[in-house]
Amino acid sequence: MDTIASLFSFITTPVSWVIVQFHKVYGTIFGPDTGWAWGLSIVSLVILIRICLVPLFVKQIKATRAMQTLQPEMKKIQERYKNDRQRQSEEMMKLYKESGTNPLSSCLPILAQSPFFFALYHVLNGIATGKTIGVINEPLLASARKAHIFGAPLAAKFMDSSDKVAALGATLTDVRVVTAVMIVLMSFSQFYTQRQLMTKNVDTTVKTPFMQQQKMLMYVFPVMFAVFGINFPVGVLVYWLTTNVWTMGQQMYVIHNNPTPGSKAQAAYLDRLTKHVTLHGKVRRRSEKAIVKAIVAKGRDRNEFERKFINALNKAGLAAQADGTVVQSAAQATAQSEDGTATTTATAAAAGAAGRRQQPKRQTKAQRQSGGSKQAGDSPSLEKSDEPEGPKPAAAKQAPKPGSGARSKAQSGQRKGGPQRPKSPSKK
Repeated sequence: MDTIASLFSFITTPVSWVIVQFHKVYGTIFGPDTGWAWGLSIVSLVILIRICLVPLFVKQIKATRAMQTLQPEMKKIQERYKNDRQRQSEEMMKLYKESGTNPLSSCLPILAQSPFFFALYHVLNGIATGKTIGVINEPLLASARKAHIFGAPLAAKFMDSSDKVAALGATLTDVRVVTAVMIVLMSFSQFYTQRQLMTKNVDTTVKTPFMQQQKMLMYVFPVMFAVFGINFPVGVLVYWLTTNVWTMGQQMYVIHNNPTPGSKAQAAYLDRLTKHVTLHGKVRRRSEKAIVKAIVAKGRDRNEFERKFINALNKAGLAAQADGTVVQSAAQATAQSEDGTATTTATAAAAGAAGRRQQPKRQTKAQRQSGGSKQAGDSPSLEKSDEPEGPKPAAAKQAPKPGSGARSKAQSGQRKGGPQRPKSPSKK
């Protein structure tokens, strides 16, 4: 074990140095030998590490959503090349390359904090065995061994014997109660974090094997934490419990403010955003503008919740813009224009319609003969000629054109309205 720790001294030394610096700060407040000073030093180390991992966490979110989007295509590849594993792997890699997605990106935060967990474990294990490690010297080692958290020493484990626990200045009952509570809280926080991801922040419109894998991990991870937790020192349990609580809170924030498209969390978020925008008539934050901009850019590819959001804005007389802002629509702006412009426009339109020249009705022959058509205000262009409108004489009827049906009948020897002439016998 010492050999392994020496190989990774480039990690254990910085971790131990950070813990010592935090211990100096909290030691002046709570006392250098108290569990509060050492426990808060471990908690502060976790917070510092997780803040440094925020960019990787953002990348993990993007990679996870990209993987969810690619699941239908991946399923098609698996079905198409189910008998050719090599071709299946090649097509998968090609799909990842075209989409710019890396499957390992979703594991980056876990992989990145693993070295720190390894270093902290060896630092606390050195405290438990009474060995100096990193920058923790003999005085600091003695101070850490005296520190207790709710009656349990930092270096104590759930499986330790009563003699070993007594050597650390505690009782076996206190150690097992404290470690059991921490293991339960650690497993529950892990389960709740994964369940929250599955029930609220997953696109419910796409059923893929990825969702089944996540559902399986929801039950596997808590069991793993419970099994391995009984062999972790109290200090390491503090580290993992703080990490899980941070992850749970960080994920709750992301789900509340930047949910996955098509998820239940997005439906709840867009409902809140609709109420705010319709009340104030504008988008208040940059993150909200980014979401509105993405929804507008989708066009016809919007999901059910996004279409409902756009329709709600239209009903309220608002329109989402391509830059993520929200403005009044043209109809709403006309209705709310100043100085009664809308009323004036409507009145002008009605007056224009009434002032248009009325077409006179067609007059009878008697009215035209009595000069009714020459009343004042009538336009000369609308006067009708005095020609009688009786039936036209038969001579005025147009003669049938050559090739018409009448001529065809006459040429065929048929007489209209008279006796039919017998047909001449055909010549053979």
